[in-house]
Amino acid sequence: MHAEHAPIGASLDGLPGYDDRLPDPAEVAEDALASRAARIAERAGQIDPATLNATDRVTQAVVIHTAGSLADTISARMLEHTVSDTFTSPSHSLLVNLPLVPVSGAGQAEAYLRRLDAVPRYLTAVADRHRAGLAVGRSPVAHLVAAAVGSLDRYLADPEGDPLRRPGADRNTPDADFAGRRDRLLAEVVRPAVAEYRRILADELAGRSRPPERPGLCWVPDGGPAYEALVRVQTTTSRDADDLHRTGLEVMAGLAGEYADLGARVFGTADVPTILDRLRNDPAMRWTGPEEILAASRGAVRRGEDAAPGWFGRLPEGRCEVRAVPDAAAPSSGVAYYTTASLDGTRPGIFFVNTSQPALRPRHTAEPVAYHEAVPGHHFQLALAQELTGLPLLRRLTTINAYVEGWALYAERLADEMGLYSSDLARLGMVSEDACRAGRLVVDTGLHAHGWSRQRAVDYLRGNTAMTDIEIEHEVDRYIAEPAQALSYMTGRLEIQRLRREAERRLGRRFDLRAFHDAVLGGGALPLPVLAGVIADWIDAGAGASSGDE
Repeated sequence: MHAEHAPIGASLDGLPGYDDRLPDPAEVAEDALASRAARIAERAGQIDPATLNATDRVTQAVVIHTAGSLADTISARMLEHTVSDTFTSPSHSLLVNLPLVPVSGAGQAEAYLRRLDAVPRYLTAVADRHRAGLAVGRSPVAHLVAAAVGSLDRYLADPEGDPLRRPGADRNTPDADFAGRRDRLLAEVVRPAVAEYRRILADELAGRSRPPERPGLCWVPDGGPAYEALVRVQTTTSRDADDLHRTGLEVMAGLAGEYADLGARVFGTADVPTILDRLRNDPAMRWTGPEEILAASRGAVRRGEDAAPGWFGRLPEGRCEVRAVPDAAAPSSGVAYYTTASLDGTRPGIFFVNTSQPALRPRHTAEPVAYHEAVPGHHFQLALAQELTGLPLLRRLTTINAYVEGWALYAERLADEMGLYSSDLARLGMVSEDACRAGRLVVDTGLHAHGWSRQRAVDYLRGNTAMTDIEIEHEVDRYIAEPAQALSYMTGRLEIQRLRREAERRLGRRFDLRAFHDAVLGGGALPLPVLAGVIADWIDAGAGASSGDE
């Protein structure tokens, strides 16, 4: 079902049968898929877990969560008013993800051309959903519409640099005419369709959009229940917005001591506002050029790979490549992101680093970002999951953000235990990244449940984190465009840390951190309550009947 809902993602995973498809955004198609997903979740829930072995019980729980989350996500109707220049925007995701799909044979070449030919139908259907949203009061946010228009303008202004031409560079594509057919489709089909979609955004949506004072879901019809559903999807828990908001405030307050201790060593002051100001505004905290950013990121990844055997019993076979974010995507991309390897091995796992505008990008966060996105974070966890060939494909490929992002944030702190940070400045970056994720709990719930304006969200992050203005504005706009996703990071990290403390308490001297990490990573992405059950069983197996050495 997820492959049907996101066929480009299926192609990126290397799943056959989807290479010629784009998503079907029509309301009737999405409603039918949501109904199917809900039925699957219901049927899976009717199976008595007592009749299943341990592996199948976990698989049952993953099926119930995954199918139910798909139904909830579709039912939230986000497509009707999600217009931005971020990954959640239908047009932007198309332009960023399609170039990553390998085209290495005649079949894939033909499939890629059929995909390009389908772009007008796809964007027309997306525009129809936007119009349907407007008809019932679910309008997009004005400044994000403007950002989307600007992004499409940049795309349309550079035919020679069109990212959708990238597959033509694959030397394994046998069709000598592929490049010509591709370029004709881009010129005669794709780019006119993008121009028409851009016109609709500018002429029909921009003037009927919400102001920055009302960017959250709480300002749209049925937005409250939609946000509650998305919170369940993203956290895999029953925690509500108020609880998550309080947690963010508590974590943020708890970071002051670390800021003071590290700031005294790095800057000679323990005053937190002064430390934040230095990190944000001192020119010495910025990069001198793109290659410097890439070198620092690659060095951090290699240190992580070298140290990993001492902290994990099982290591992924695939290495992680580090690349710059493509120029076309850089203006609207965040600091970094990770793309998984394809199952067929034609594309490696890639850690993309945004090297644009280096003088505006913070030096101190490069290492925690590398440990989050690559090793021991996303690359490590996702590559290991793909290699769990004894599990159903769903368990190897499913993305459950509270687990996936929770692990990656845990990895930032684990990197400190592993001795990976090269300086106290880099460790200060680790604390700064923690503040960002605590701020996400506060700001995401503030925007979507408490009615915060965009400016109030910006002001909170400016007052409590070391992020630069360009980062803060990008972050806030990301939270607006993708409600509740930002809640997954700290929610998941705190739960993994809780499980580790519980295992250490119960197992005492028998606790083995390498074995704990293998247990956490040994079953693919899991809902947090399911992970808790898996770790409880692991603790019970290790505790045995004796507790004398605790």
